[in-house]
Amino acid sequence: MDEEYDAIVLGTGLKECILSGMLSVSGKKVLHIDRNKYYGGESASITPLEELFQRFNVDAPGDKYGRGRDWNVDLIPKFLMANGLLVKLLIHTGVTRYLEFKSVEGSYVYKGGKISKVPVDQKEALASDLMGMFEKRRFRNFLVYIQDFREDDPKTWKDIDPNTMSAQVLYEKFGLDKNTQDFTGHALALYRDDNYLGEPALNTIRRIKLYSDSLARYGKSPYLYPMYGLGELPQGFARLSAIYGGTYMLDKPIDEIVLDEGGKVVGVRSGSEVARCKQVYCDPSYFPQKTHKKGQVIRCICLLDHPIANTKDALSTQIIIPQKQVGRNSDIYVSLISYTHQVAAKGWFIVMVSTTVETDNPEAEIKPGLDLLGPITQKFVSISDYLVATDKGLESQIFISESYDATTHFETTCLDVLDIFKRGTGEEFDFSKIKHELGDEEQ
Repeated sequence: MDEEYDAIVLGTGLKECILSGMLSVSGKKVLHIDRNKYYGGESASITPLEELFQRFNVDAPGDKYGRGRDWNVDLIPKFLMANGLLVKLLIHTGVTRYLEFKSVEGSYVYKGGKISKVPVDQKEALASDLMGMFEKRRFRNFLVYIQDFREDDPKTWKDIDPNTMSAQVLYEKFGLDKNTQDFTGHALALYRDDNYLGEPALNTIRRIKLYSDSLARYGKSPYLYPMYGLGELPQGFARLSAIYGGTYMLDKPIDEIVLDEGGKVVGVRSGSEVARCKQVYCDPSYFPQKTHKKGQVIRCICLLDHPIANTKDALSTQIIIPQKQVGRNSDIYVSLISYTHQVAAKGWFIVMVSTTVETDNPEAEIKPGLDLLGPITQKFVSISDYLVATDKGLESQIFISESYDATTHFETTCLDVLDIFKRGTGEEFDFSKIKHELGDEEQ
């Protein structure tokens, strides 16, 4: 450990493992350390099932759940957008060699006390029960515009400048009512709140196109989920880093992040050993004095012996409950996976219900999501702080990732990773570099 590195990465959460892989691919000498004996950090997968019960101080599960080793329960499950940033990273870095994915069967949105399939093309728009007849036609015209829109061809913009027109004005231009705006912004563009309405429409157009393009790849929904759960993702990026010379140490205590007189990082100490470095990348738990609490997230893991009603008995699905539908300021997310993803024993389902905490009674806030599930065999509730760095890390060269938010998809995770990489290296990540350097054997 007593060497000098370009970068030291602390923690093996998914964000840190992705960064480790990206930095290694970019030619950096990387040391990656975790004080835990396992990969994943806050986003670890728990197996066997008995360990999950122990973690939440619940009596042992007994025999009704089948074999404990058949379970792989993610503490923070998230779906991958099929055409999204994380899948692009996985493909371009060759990490897909270590993983097998399965399409998620359904994508639903909550309106007026019931759930409906998210409409994403002209045919579905006209058949959807989310809108009346005239609204369906307006929404269809909106989707046609999005589908034909090309960022590099202003002719396809029609009389709309997406760089100056807000998302709100774009909706109004197509005559979309508030309910349609609601599910479009939250279930298609995947915004967490309504702050986006005042921002340039281009961002919303990009997000809806991403959803539509992702759906086109597999047909049932835009989402993918890895077989055996998310626990394989951090290890996949760890292998990538190792291919490029990265060094890994698990079960290694971190006693101090060493700073010089000016407050800039110069190394990391473990016991009497000091690894010198120019930069540190870490999750918030490694440098709490440089973070502040932005809020809290409540998550409820539920074990079911049945699919969710009104989802056509889908064995995997996502449901988004837009904030306004339940009088909130932030959305509620419901994700369901099952034995078909090799994360549960035969006939069992794992559901996560999550949201950003807004009151002093967080469990009541997720009730609209829990009410959709029917009988719940067992549930595990956790409330965690949402921590963000107090600065961008440019002076100290300590770059701290944000905590994981309540969303059930990885897009916000990837945006955080790419932002950290740009701050740390001063440049955008060059995807083409990996593809060129890995060669046929590594792809």
